[in-house]
Amino acid sequence: MFAAIVFVLATGCAWWQLPPTFSVSHQTAHRRFTEWSEAALWAKLHRAVLDRLGAAGEIDWSRAIVDGASPRAKKGDRRPVRTRSIAASQVRRSTSCPTAPDCGVSAANMHDSQALEPLVQGIPKIRSRRAPRRRKPAKIHADKAYDLPDCHHALRERRIGDRIARRGIESSTRLDRHRWVIGRSIAWLGGYHRLTIRYERYGHLFAAFLALAAALACYKKLGRRRYPPTS
Repeated sequence: MFAAIVFVLATGCAWWQLPPTFSVSHQTAHRRFTEWSEAALWAKLHRAVLDRLGAAGEIDWSRAIVDGASPRAKKGDRRPVRTRSIAASQVRRSTSCPTAPDCGVSAANMHDSQALEPLVQGIPKIRSRRAPRRRKPAKIHADKAYDLPDCHHALRERRIGDRIARRGIESSTRLDRHRWVIGRSIAWLGGYHRLTIRYERYGHLFAAFLALAAALACYKKLGRRRYPPTS
């Protein structure tokens, strides 16, 4: 059942196009996916994988980067959405690799600045190797879309460093030294074809696919740690 759901996520096919090799009908697979999504199973799975990464010391909370992407809705713009992600820069063996601590879905006409505070609040408490659970990065990088008083105030209230590009003063290209992390994270999520176009009528089902994709992306990083390449 789980493999059938991942197949739909990865290929972007319709439920009725599930191959018979999964030995499950597309009605049953869709029904189970809906039930598990309503039970927030995919978000719990994502947090469980993040806990394992955090316990292994794979997440560096020295900085986090925020950005968004807008997938196209099927058959017009009745259900346009914008996917927003916050990625923590993770460093191991002098190689920077991103993970995705949290993702969110909102209406496409919602300004990015209005989603910053809910996105930061939604970061789950993640285990660490020697310290208690943590959910607050030391500083947040963002582009000029977040350069508004409400965003600066929200970060100061939570004692998070403010690294938002200032309008008319700083160039957005200076942020590329760190913003590549969120760019690659969004590209990883975009590799799951079900997320490139929104087919789901209900937003919580699209968010469920997004949480599952984030969990799989983090699990792949965990698998690479367990089986390092041989020289």
